[in-house]
Amino acid sequence: MWGRSGRVAGERGWGLSRHRLSKKGRYIAWGTAAAVVAAGGVVMAQSSMAATTWPAQKTFTGRAFDTCTAPSQAAMKAWKADGYYGGAAVYVGGRNRGCAQPNLTASWVKAANAAGWKLVPIYVGAQPPCQTGTKSEKLTAATATSLGASDGKDAVAKAAALGMKAGSAIYLDMESYDVTNTSCNNAVLAYVRAFSKTLRDKVYRAGYYGFSTSSAKAVATAANRTDLPGNLWYALWDGKATTTTDWPWSTKLYTSHSRGHQYQVNSKETRKGYTLTVDRDYWDGPVAIV
Repeated sequence: MWGRSGRVAGERGWGLSRHRLSKKGRYIAWGTAAAVVAAGGVVMAQSSMAATTWPAQKTFTGRAFDTCTAPSQAAMKAWKADGYYGGAAVYVGGRNRGCAQPNLTASWVKAANAAGWKLVPIYVGAQPPCQTGTKSEKLTAATATSLGASDGKDAVAKAAALGMKAGSAIYLDMESYDVTNTSCNNAVLAYVRAFSKTLRDKVYRAGYYGFSTSSAKAVATAANRTDLPGNLWYALWDGKATTTTDWPWSTKLYTSHSRGHQYQVNSKETRKGYTLTVDRDYWDGPVAIV
C-alpha cells in the first residue's frame, strides 16, 4: 500500500521505495439481522449488528487498481473508457496516509461513481509497535483498543464526508510486521477488532488489507474470530488476477464476495494518453456505496 513512508519492500518492513506502501482488506455479506457469522468453522460474534437493518452490499467483481494520490477526473475518465479496470481504491484518511489528495473530494467521488467506477476506500491507521521505522501513529498494547475505536470513528467520518454512505466497506491498511512477536500481534488484533466493531456500529462494512505472510495472515488465522473484519484484501504479488486459486487459507474463510487480491505493484501504465503508476488488484467483494 501507499502509506506515509513509501512502499514496503517485499515483506522486509517499511522500506522507502519511491512513494508508497502496500495494503488492503475485506467483508462478509451480512444479513439484515445477523448476529453471528460462521467463518472457517469458527463462530464470529457480531452482536453490534443484531438489531440493525443493513443496506444491501454493493459488490464489485473484476480488476481494480490503487495508486497513492487519487488521479485527476480527466485521467479517471480516460482510464474508464479504456475498459481494463472497473474498480479504483482511494486513500480516504489515516495519520499514516502517505500522499496528499488534492483531487479527492465529494464531487470527485460523485463523478467517478457516475462514470461507472467502483470505489474502494482505504484508511491507513495506526501501525504495529514492533514495526520498524517512524510512523505518525503507532499503537501500543495499552492504547490499541481506544485507538482502534477512535480511528474507526475517523474513518467513517472521512468516508461519509466524501459521500460514501452507510453500508460502504472501508479497508484498514496494516503493513507488514513480525507476527511471531506475540505481544505485538495481540496488540494489533486488539486494535483491528476495535476498529472493525466501531465501523459496524456505525453501519459500515469492515475490511482489512495486509500481507499474505504477515498482517493478513494474522487476521486470517486468528483462532478468536470475534469482531475481526469480514472482508480480507491480501497482498500476494504473484501476478495472478484471482481471489481463489492462490487463496492461502481455508476455502471456508471470507466467502460470499469478501476477498480482494493485490497481485502486482508499481505497474506503470498508459491508457488513453494518461500514465499512472498503480498496484493491480483483483476484486470480489464490497465497495463504497455512493
